[in-house]
Amino acid sequence: MSNYSFLLAGFGGQGILFTGKVIAYAGMLDGKEVSWLPSYGPEMRGGTANCSVTVSDEPIGSPLVVKPAVLVALNLPSLDKFEASVEAGGKVIIDSSIIDRKLNRADVEAHYIPATKLASDNNLKGLANMIVLGKLLKLTGFVDDQTFKEALKKCVPPKKEALLESNLRAIEIGFSY
Repeated sequence: MSNYSFLLAGFGGQGILFTGKVIAYAGMLDGKEVSWLPSYGPEMRGGTANCSVTVSDEPIGSPLVVKPAVLVALNLPSLDKFEASVEAGGKVIIDSSIIDRKLNRADVEAHYIPATKLASDNNLKGLANMIVLGKLLKLTGFVDDQTFKEALKKCVPPKKEALLESNLRAIEIGFSY
């Protein structure tokens, strides 16, 4: 039995909801039960955004992830707000380019990845979310690589197909980090 509960959080415009959508779609392609619940402030871009995603072998009781196994924090307000909610033994992935503090907990795994800087250094501006997603895939293995790539292809709209290659590159950078 595998059950993955993810909480992704950051500023609007960082690709939080898209990242969650790719995770959910990958789970769906893998034949799992999935839920994807976006939440964002009224100000959208620049405001706060978070997304609850569950991928499970069993039916999902609620789409709301209250105690995530994995928290992705792409900004400090998100880390401050959700750090305490991560289940003991869970994982926290932090964009250390933006967040300059360490976790206040010792009962969870902290993974610091300078995603925004890596994106900038590799001419992938705006793809820090995909770098973090690569790291998440490496840490959890919630689906295999092929299923994941298929999901990404399905989630990138045809009019933005040119971005698929750079998204895959960003995921590879995060996976290898």
